[in-house]
Amino acid sequence: MERVQEAIKKFNEERDWDQFHSPENLAKSISIEAGELLECFQWNNDFNMDDVCEELADVFNYCFQMADKLGVDPEEIVLKKLEKNKKKYPIEKAKGVSTKYNKL
Repeated sequence: MERVQEAIKKFNEERDWDQFHSPENLAKSISIEAGELLECFQWNNDFNMDDVCEELADVFNYCFQMADKLGVDPEEIVLKKLEKNKKKYPIEKAKGVSTKYNKL
């Protein structure tokens, strides 16, 4: 992840784009790109893998930028959230079902 974060940071520094990357703007961009990712599946499951990968990369890109802007380690916060989810969704109750944690 470090290599990716450094490449994104360099890309933005070379273009002087960091000035546009407030947490608010990055959150908007994440949502916009997630919508574009969803659009790849809009009418059916016959999707173009290249398009999906490009939109997914855009979502990741903005997520990494948000983490950098907030001074948090993406790996650390994802693993922390996963531990929290393990408690909310214990295997014995959640295995094979999509029920929300508060209804298990």
